[in-house]
Amino acid sequence: MSTTKQWSFSESVANMAERAFDALGLDSGVAGAIKSCDAVLQVRFPVEIRGKIETFTGWRAVHSAHRLPSKGGIRFAPIVNQDEVEALAALMTYKCAIVDVPFGGSKGGLLIDPRQYERSEMQLITRRFTRELVRKGFLSPATNVPAPDMGTGEREMAWMMDTYRTLNPEDINHAACVTGKPVAHGGIRGRVEATGRGTVFALREFFRHREDLDAAGLSGNLEGKRIVVQGLGNVGYHATKILQEEDGAIIIAVIERDGAIIDESGLDIQAVYTHLVESGGVAGFGESKYFEDGLSVLELDCDILIPAALEGQITAANAANIKAAIVCEAANGPITFEGDDILNQRGVVVLPDAFVNAGGVTVSYFEWIRNLAHIRFGRMERRYDEMRGQHMAQALESMTGSKLPDIVRDELVRGADELDLVRSGLDDTMRLSYQQISEELHSNDKISDFRTAAYAVAIKKIARSYLDIGVY
Repeated sequence: MSTTKQWSFSESVANMAERAFDALGLDSGVAGAIKSCDAVLQVRFPVEIRGKIETFTGWRAVHSAHRLPSKGGIRFAPIVNQDEVEALAALMTYKCAIVDVPFGGSKGGLLIDPRQYERSEMQLITRRFTRELVRKGFLSPATNVPAPDMGTGEREMAWMMDTYRTLNPEDINHAACVTGKPVAHGGIRGRVEATGRGTVFALREFFRHREDLDAAGLSGNLEGKRIVVQGLGNVGYHATKILQEEDGAIIIAVIERDGAIIDESGLDIQAVYTHLVESGGVAGFGESKYFEDGLSVLELDCDILIPAALEGQITAANAANIKAAIVCEAANGPITFEGDDILNQRGVVVLPDAFVNAGGVTVSYFEWIRNLAHIRFGRMERRYDEMRGQHMAQALESMTGSKLPDIVRDELVRGADELDLVRSGLDDTMRLSYQQISEELHSNDKISDFRTAAYAVAIKKIARSYLDIGVY
C-alpha cells in the first residue's frame, strides 16, 4: 500500500484497522462487516437568525450497532464534513471495545462556527438539530446517545436533553439520552476532566511497564519528563495540569491556534490557560518564547508529545522530524496513516487515540448507568464505609495504645464520594485496557506497534460479539 496517496480521514482509520485485520488473519467478509459504516444521516434545516433564514447542515453516523446504544460525541465546527463524522464513528466503535464499554460507535457534527452566534441563537439551532435527530431515530437513551465534542459542552447537552424530553414526555430515562450534562441535570462529577485524566492514567500505566518503557528509551516515572502539548482545550488543559501538579512533569511548550510558546524551564499551565482564555491566544505570555508557526513546534525535542487538538497534524510532511520518544494521541486522529507508518519505521512509540482518549466515553458510560439507575454513585454505601473506617481506626488505637495522626484517621474514616468512584473506575479501566494492549503487542509476532495491538484487541471483541449473536 503506497504511502504517497493522500488518504482521507475515514480511509486513514480504515487502513490502520486493516493492519490489525491482517495480523489476526480475519476472514475478509468478517473484516468488511466490521469496517463498514452502518448508517449515515444528513439533515438540512432552516432557522431564523436576526431576521433572516439560515440553512444548516448536520450529520449523525452510526458505524456499529452491535451493542446498544451507539455512542459518540457531537461537534459544532466550521470544518465538519461527512467523511470526518464517519471516521470518528469508526474510532468510537474500536474505542468502546478496547475499554470494554458496551456501546456501539457513533458520531455527529453540525457545520457551524459557534463563535459567530449569540447564546440564544445557538440554543435555537441546537434544539432544531436535536429535533431532526430524534424524529429520524438517531437520538434516544436506548439506541443513540451523543456527548460533547469540539464546539459543544454541558450547555448544548442540556438543551438536547430538554428537547428530547419535550418530544418524549413519558420516557422516564430521558436524562440518559445524552451524556456530558451539567451535574444538576443528571450529569456526573468528573466527566469534564475525564478525557484528560484518562490520558494521564494511560501514561502512568505505560511507565509501569518496564519492557515498553525501555522500547521508548526512557526510564523512571513521569516526574521531570519534558512534555509538549498541542491544544489547550478541555483535554489538553486537564491532562497537562494533572501531569504537572500530580506527577511533576515539565510542560516545555504549548501549541495553540495563534502559534506556540516555549519555556525549557517549564510553563505554569494554569497561568497559560488563564492567559489563553483572557486574550484568545498564547502570544505574549510571560517571558516565554513565542513562535508564530505553531506546527513546527511539534518537532521540538521532548520526552512526550501530546497532540490534543485536531486530526491530521502529524503527516508524511513532518513525521520524520518528530523528536519525541512518545507520541500520546489525546486528540482523535492527530496522526495520519502515512505519518503513522513513518513513526513506526523510526521506532517512535505511539500510544493511539482509540485507547488514550477513551476516558471520555468511559465516564459517559458511568453517567448513562447513573441516569438509568436514577441514583448517584455512593449514596447507599458511603456512610457505611465511613462507619467501618471509624471502627478500624478505633481498633488500631486500642491495639497500639496511641492516637492515630489526624491525617491518617481522616483518610481511614472518609467514605468514597461519587468523584472518587468515577476516578477509581476510570483508572481501573485505563490500566486493564493498557495491559490487554501490551499483552497483544508482545504475544503476536505480526504486531509491532501499540495502535495495531489496540485495534486487534478491539476487533477480537467485536468479532466475538458478532459471532455470539449470529450477525454473520
